[in-house]
Amino acid sequence: MPTRPAPSAPGQLELVRSFVNTLDVEADVDQLADAESWATWAVSQGIPEPASRSELARLRDLREAMRTGLLANHDRAPVPPCVRQSLDDALLWSRARPILGTVGITLEVGATGARGLAGRLLAIVGDALADGTWSRLKACRDDSCRWAFYDRSRSRTGQWCSMDVCGNRNKQARWRDRQG
Repeated sequence: MPTRPAPSAPGQLELVRSFVNTLDVEADVDQLADAESWATWAVSQGIPEPASRSELARLRDLREAMRTGLLANHDRAPVPPCVRQSLDDALLWSRARPILGTVGITLEVGATGARGLAGRLLAIVGDALADGTWSRLKACRDDSCRWAFYDRSRSRTGQWCSMDVCGNRNKQARWRDRQG
């Protein structure tokens, strides 16, 4: 996990940010790699159930689909079709069911553990798409980082998880390229 802070997301969307950040690309640490690393992260999120290898593989696929969606948010593009398909597949796997209520459709998550987490994440993504906060959740543009962060900039043009680390690193690289 990077030592640099990244802006947290509001409310429940923070769980999505935290989930995407279970892979630290720069340090090559994956908190969904095995049962032991899952247990450490899951317990910190209030999920005491173990996860099987196949469940962890499903969660890793969901995480990377979400990361791809967060990268698309830089361009203010709609959720890419491949991401939508992955999220749809994860929704079926999670066994969350739509419930029509007085304020619209919500997802009822009946499962626990890995499936329950997937359902909960997808419910949060659905709510964030509806209320407009999804577009502010992004993945760092630095290829060696890809850390998820919440863009709190007024213009919604934040590109880096941290200006002190990734932003500075990329600005220096561009400056060196112009000098050389």
